[in-house]
Amino acid sequence: MAANIITVEDLERFKEELLEEFKKLLSQRQTTPARKWLKSHEVMKLLLVSPGTLQNLRANGTLPFTKIGGAIFYNYDDIQQLLEKHKQNRDIFNKKDDPWRHV
Repeated sequence: MAANIITVEDLERFKEELLEEFKKLLSQRQTTPARKWLKSHEVMKLLLVSPGTLQNLRANGTLPFTKIGGAIFYNYDDIQQLLEKHKQNRDIFNKKDDPWRHV
């Protein structure tokens, strides 16, 4: 059996390729949910809101939902649209009101 010699450069190249693959997988995972329909607990975790806030979003028509039996489902695309609709441009804020501004 022939012996293969692995150099430091080979290991570096392998590391870079592996990291790129991980980055691709993570970016795909963060942008697409495993399912189209999400349950309330998943939406609360995704939006970082309380059960009461989620209920208010349903009640005032901000976030569409589907109820089957006792389970409430939310379409992932509706959540994305809600986030896009409420996205704000940070340039419109007065610099003195900017909470991220360093003094």
